[in-house]
Amino acid sequence: MQKKLKVIAAALMLASVSACGLLPEKADETKNWSAEKLYSEAMDELNGGHYEAAIKLFEKLESSYPFGTYAAQAQMEIAYAHYKAQDQAEALAGVERFIKLHPNHPQVDYMYYLRGLINFNDNIGLMSTLYSQDPTERDPKATREAFVAFKALVDKFPNSKYTPDSLARMNYLVNAMASYEVHVASYYFRRGAYLAALNRAQGAVQDYQTAPATEEALFIMIQCYDRMNMLELRDDTQRVFVKNYPDSRFLKPEQAKPWWKVWG
Repeated sequence: MQKKLKVIAAALMLASVSACGLLPEKADETKNWSAEKLYSEAMDELNGGHYEAAIKLFEKLESSYPFGTYAAQAQMEIAYAHYKAQDQAEALAGVERFIKLHPNHPQVDYMYYLRGLINFNDNIGLMSTLYSQDPTERDPKATREAFVAFKALVDKFPNSKYTPDSLARMNYLVNAMASYEVHVASYYFRRGAYLAALNRAQGAVQDYQTAPATEEALFIMIQCYDRMNMLELRDDTQRVFVKNYPDSRFLKPEQAKPWWKVWG
């Protein structure tokens, strides 16, 4: 009896699979669409915030009309749609693919700019959350990659319409990287790791001379030299500090908070 039941079940399953195979496939409504219509519909989806749907239509456009005038534009829009969908990896892959395939495209400067934006927005929360987090828990990799990406645009396309904004973002990123180094230096100082703190503060001063965080980096260096009983270097650094920042908040004796908490 049990054997018969197994045979019946197998037969029913086979019949079900066969029936599914007989069902008509869902028609592809985009099959006969022109390149213009595909592009128009894809842009509507993109502008409406339906990024996944837009990407599918742009990919359909690229595969159906690979040598048409819309193919390169579709590739650009695919990268942008992934960026808007906050899919950093796919967005960067799309950018790199476009640059590799179309290095002389009249809009390739935008793709360089988009590469910077992708990394920049991955890092956008740095300054807003830096003060509430242990600075050594943060990875400035995205900050550096964004800077490098914007710099590539500025160097390669100095007259691009995206260059002024890229320069402004580069300035922001320099300040962010300097602040990161200074916060790490203060972290080490608070834990008595004076040599480590000194090295990070010196690095910030050397690498980011024009950044506002240099003021605090110099002050940390003074404190480190003092704790390490390197008095001559302490006094030399103190003179440099006072000359460059005569009105520094770190020099005010009425400061109620410890020096390493003045940013709080």
